[in-house]
Amino acid sequence: MLYEFIAVNRGDIIRRCRSKVAARSIPPPTAAEIDHGVPVFLDQLGNALRGHKADMDIAESAVLHAHDLLLQGFTISQVVHDYGDVCQAITELAVDLDAPISTDDFRLLNSCLDDAIAAAVTEYGRERQQTRENESTRANERLGFFAHELRNLLSTATLAFEALQRGNVGITGSTATVLDRSLTRLRALVGRSLAEVRLTQGVRNTETLLVSGFIDGLSPGATLEANARDVRLVVMAVDRDVAISVDRQILEAMVWNLLQNAFKFTRPSTTVILRVGASAARVLIEVEDECGGLQVPAPGELFRSFEQRSADRTGLGLGLAFCRWGAEMNHGRVYTRNLPGKGCVFTVDLPRVAVPAVV
Repeated sequence: MLYEFIAVNRGDIIRRCRSKVAARSIPPPTAAEIDHGVPVFLDQLGNALRGHKADMDIAESAVLHAHDLLLQGFTISQVVHDYGDVCQAITELAVDLDAPISTDDFRLLNSCLDDAIAAAVTEYGRERQQTRENESTRANERLGFFAHELRNLLSTATLAFEALQRGNVGITGSTATVLDRSLTRLRALVGRSLAEVRLTQGVRNTETLLVSGFIDGLSPGATLEANARDVRLVVMAVDRDVAISVDRQILEAMVWNLLQNAFKFTRPSTTVILRVGASAARVLIEVEDECGGLQVPAPGELFRSFEQRSADRTGLGLGLAFCRWGAEMNHGRVYTRNLPGKGCVFTVDLPRVAVPAVV
């Protein structure tokens, strides 16, 4: 009987399949591919050949096998060939050992293989489509991130220029510094965005920085923006021994988005607070406003892409989604808590690191 032949020669069949996959597949196979694609299938095939109901088990193992191969970058052709290798290995070994396979057993073998291939191809196609949709969403988020940050910097630069143009401030004062910093950040943003075309994974420009210096650099531009919106910005003092390891430009964009959201949604003539808290392991950068409280049942939904919850639709609904993405890129997270009747607090939660040594 074929099921007895498979049980006795199981190890040899797996070795033959492994050799076939290794000779054909690029990249080379992993243990997961063989584990899900061959041994599990052989066990379930044996049950089917003994008359047990194994169609569902075979389909489930094929789905898992397709998932593994997709994660490794394999093509649909390779998924199909993996199951073809099983059939070839069994029939070749039967010929080598002069162990004839009955017509009924061979028909059942092919039926089980057909079911496995159909399930694997269906799952592969479903996950491939989902992957493409996710990639498209991320591409839109990255493009939106660029446009969103570009708008923020241009807005700050314009406000600084208008203040200089009116002659109310000197060309060598802090307003001119804000303009210069905005233009510098615009140039860096364009350069960074071009680099993002080539770099698709990970944080590439990580540096260790003092949070106090980071906040000091943000304060002049943020104050100018707050004044333009009839909002008072209070920046709390930051301990000088608090440091984080982050991508500075991404973090700047995140905090700017939170500040500008606060300026946008807080009530006129109220206060926005920027403060930093720290424990032995974490650093919390918080932005608190006086918007009156969040009117959403699940505040976490605010961090979804293109999510807008107010009548002011001047933005793309991407700012908070990018804060979430940026926090994850820097091994942290971002969240909010409601202050009913008063406002809300948005928090960027990052790992704390040791203060860099002064050389």
